[in-house]
Amino acid sequence: MKIAQEVTVVNKYLEKITDFGFEYAPKLLGGIIVLIVGLWVTKMITKGVRKSLEKSKMDQSLVPFLASITNIILKALVAITVMGMIGIQMTSFVAIIGAAGLAVGMALSGTLQNFAGGVIILILKPFKIGDFIEAQGYVGTVKEISIFATMLNTADKKLVIIPNGPLSTGALINYSAEPTRRVDWTFGIAYGDDIENFKKAIHDFIATDTRILKDPAPFIGLAALADSSVNFTVRVWVDGPDYWGVFFDMNEKVYTQFADYNLNIPFPQMDVHVQNKK
Repeated sequence: MKIAQEVTVVNKYLEKITDFGFEYAPKLLGGIIVLIVGLWVTKMITKGVRKSLEKSKMDQSLVPFLASITNIILKALVAITVMGMIGIQMTSFVAIIGAAGLAVGMALSGTLQNFAGGVIILILKPFKIGDFIEAQGYVGTVKEISIFATMLNTADKKLVIIPNGPLSTGALINYSAEPTRRVDWTFGIAYGDDIENFKKAIHDFIATDTRILKDPAPFIGLAALADSSVNFTVRVWVDGPDYWGVFFDMNEKVYTQFADYNLNIPFPQMDVHVQNKK
């Protein structure tokens, strides 16, 4: 009797195992096939994306990152599909992943913002290494662009590290974006000085500096009749790298050679009239 009962129990377990095999074996087999095919397709797509990015004008330092992100996303989709095929309930699983992602995102909100800003900068390229820019209250030459921050070298050789988040969303001036730049000055002469002498002096200074471009033509115009001086605006165009050299040299010429043209550099002054009343 005991042996018969044991045989009956074993038969029941065998039936359950057989039923389980018949029910889940096709799903498992289909999941394995989908997994193998999905990983192969993922590999092909990732390879194609990488090649496309390498042929584009995108910054090459960004190519491995984007290819890796594409690979991870596709593999995650394949894994979710396979688990759904073999009968794993994905609703709770996806909810847990979503909650965990939200928590991590909130904890790393600043870092993720800088990360997104770095991606935008590397894709849109508002500036590149070697450009002279002004942003976030700093002026300097771009030394390095990483995924989280951009590094500037200031004129006095300070290293400034600017997070990419605010850098990608804030105002920015790229002084190196165009091949030429306009140099502006405001020069004053004393009341009574000859305006034609002033114009001749400026034209002579411009003619002797080969760095100043002929086209667009230089501009000289009377800007203001100030309290102690007659102010003129002078504008010339130069190649970008020559900007500061031309700016400083012109200032020096004006200071040292104005007297040769009978011109006086004015300074604030006040006339006092004293009346002696008895």
